[in-house]
Amino acid sequence: LLAATTGIVGATVVAMGLISLPAMLRNGYSKSLATGTICASGTLGQIIPPSIVLIILADQLASAADQAATLRQNAYKAATGEFSMPAEFAVTGASAGDMFLGAFLPGLVLVGLYMLYILVYALIRPSVAPPVKYDGIYDRWFFVSVLLALVPPLALIFVVLGSIIMGVATVNQAGAIGAVGATIMAGYRLTRGQRRSYWPAILAILSLLLIVVAINLEEINIKSLHTPEQERAALMALVGVVGLMAAVFWSLLRTMRIDDTLHGVMVETAKTTSMVFIILIGAAMLTAAFRGFGGEELVREFLHGLPGGFWGQFIVVMLVIFLLGFFLDFIEIAVVVVPIVAPILLSDPQANITAVWLGVMIGLNIQTSFLTPPFGFALFYLRGVAPPEVKTTQIYKGASVFIALQLLGLVVVGMNPSLVNYLPARTQLTSETAPPPKNPRLQYCLEEHVFTVYAQSRTEIDELARRAGALDASALPEKQAKAWSEFVAGVPKTYERVQAVRDAEASRMALVPEYADYHRAARALQSDRAEAEAEIKAAQKTAKSRYVSDEERAHAQAQLLLWQAKLDAIPAPPEDWKERNGAYRKLALDEKKARGAYRRHVDTTYAHLSELRAQLRSASAIEPVVSALKALDAESGDIETLLADIKLIESASDEIYGASGIRSALGKARRELKKQNRSNALNLIQDAMNTAESEQSWRLAAQPMLAELTELDAALALHIGLRQQQRLSTAQAEAVASCLAVHRDISLSF
Repeated sequence: LLAATTGIVGATVVAMGLISLPAMLRNGYSKSLATGTICASGTLGQIIPPSIVLIILADQLASAADQAATLRQNAYKAATGEFSMPAEFAVTGASAGDMFLGAFLPGLVLVGLYMLYILVYALIRPSVAPPVKYDGIYDRWFFVSVLLALVPPLALIFVVLGSIIMGVATVNQAGAIGAVGATIMAGYRLTRGQRRSYWPAILAILSLLLIVVAINLEEINIKSLHTPEQERAALMALVGVVGLMAAVFWSLLRTMRIDDTLHGVMVETAKTTSMVFIILIGAAMLTAAFRGFGGEELVREFLHGLPGGFWGQFIVVMLVIFLLGFFLDFIEIAVVVVPIVAPILLSDPQANITAVWLGVMIGLNIQTSFLTPPFGFALFYLRGVAPPEVKTTQIYKGASVFIALQLLGLVVVGMNPSLVNYLPARTQLTSETAPPPKNPRLQYCLEEHVFTVYAQSRTEIDELARRAGALDASALPEKQAKAWSEFVAGVPKTYERVQAVRDAEASRMALVPEYADYHRAARALQSDRAEAEAEIKAAQKTAKSRYVSDEERAHAQAQLLLWQAKLDAIPAPPEDWKERNGAYRKLALDEKKARGAYRRHVDTTYAHLSELRAQLRSASAIEPVVSALKALDAESGDIETLLADIKLIESASDEIYGASGIRSALGKARRELKKQNRSNALNLIQDAMNTAESEQSWRLAAQPMLAELTELDAALALHIGLRQQQRLSTAQAEAVASCLAVHRDISLSF
């Protein structure tokens, strides 16, 4: 809890070393278990949000994801010859909020592993953690003191994280919320025992409650308060804001006056911030120089040359980061290593990992740098405050077990990417800015969910089709009647489209086991040959240039011979490559066409229903238009007045769904009036009148269908009409997020 509250390893380890270590040693706890627990628990603040590590990694991964997107786009273009890559193949980036959400469950996995180890170890060897008898009384004051110790930091953690998860605040704003909460907590902690110690905290809580009530009562906009209720709500909110500001300033005054606490905090914050930015500037310079001299290409060639594909590359990168943790701080690792290796790993289409997952995996790995000797900072912090009888070797011994547990947690999270990806995906799909169901990146997972719903709801959908076919549609005009017939016939045909997609997918998947490795091997040869040919062209260009020195020309000639030798050593793709690749691409294209046909079918089928329903719902809006048209003095009235009246009627007709004929005739009439052609305008106004009366007539006659159409719409919106909805429901978002949370191999499309 303390680690998650502060986010600073040093403060957590020192505080726990001064508070809990003497108590554990005094009661006979094992020195290695006690010190290892404190060191490991202190490092949790670097992975459990809010965390500086995650913020820095998010910043580095944002640019890395952009580079990876370019690499993947180039790979797709080279493999297929197409300039535009489908959106569903794009690299998924990461923000600080996504990193916080992604690291939450892995952080709890680590906490669970720590607790499980301590529990099992203490049960097997009770002497390492003997039971401690409490000499006090378990009365009301005992539980009050426990609540006062636990609830405030817990509340602060959940307020900071909750504001990010619920979309109330950005990461920066959540940091400000945490700072304000910590200031109020510090205000009553520094005056503990005094009469008015908790008054600022109580005032802050009451003010926040008043603001929440005001917001829920009315939608508050200070610039437009139209009703007495809105004015009362705004006044309540204003009182709450003033009260909250008073509580914050009261607490700030206490932290300034008592032990000069605020000054010390600000100085330490400035030091930490300056240190981080100096390291970032230096790392950016180092990375730029490294890339400028071709270091990134060397790293890429080295990683691509490793056996095992992506996982071979990933394990090597994780091992390098783990070893660097013995000697370097987490910031140096994050800002120097990540920008070099992350684009290479993120661009791999076979693993198709998300930036959030990679960031959390690196964060979990970097966390071990605080525990690994000889330069583990948590070990040094605890060594500085531990009593003399605790040996350094005992601290190392205690921490080593937790290093192994962290590596185990790394494996668990690596094998279960949903632990990282699910919360960010779910939060994105349920937020106010959630992408609509028609978003191209959601289609594969959306269809996996919808196809399951089809299978489970076959009886209900057939009943819906039967009810639709039994409706009396005789009042509908020809165009609407035709559309309604297509809807009635289209609902059961949806199953044919779904089956076509499943058949095409099954045909393609049947070829994958024998084709996948062959495809990747052939593409690797093509990639190697393309790289060698590009280097040969560059060397030839340099060798023929008149603007280079003899030394540079000689170097280019040497490079030309070297790359020509490499090209000669690379085997050509297999002779049957075009035939086998063409067969797979045909199956993939058939599946793509089947999915496209399904999407067009459900969109068109549902559109017939939704459009007819919207037309019937707008029937009442036609009457004012008809009345206004009848009231026009079109034959003898003033043209300017007539133009203004027609424009008002056009605006009123905007409320009528499917009234384009009325608007079109009125628009033409206005143009004729401007030309002084009153007779033509009269004919057009009469056309608008006839159209409006006709629309009113059939819509009123078909009103008995509206209730049934509304029920059909509500039912079909769960499957056939899902793509046309504004957003997913919570249950649908959860299902789609579960699918998106799993990494899907897309390498055969490259």
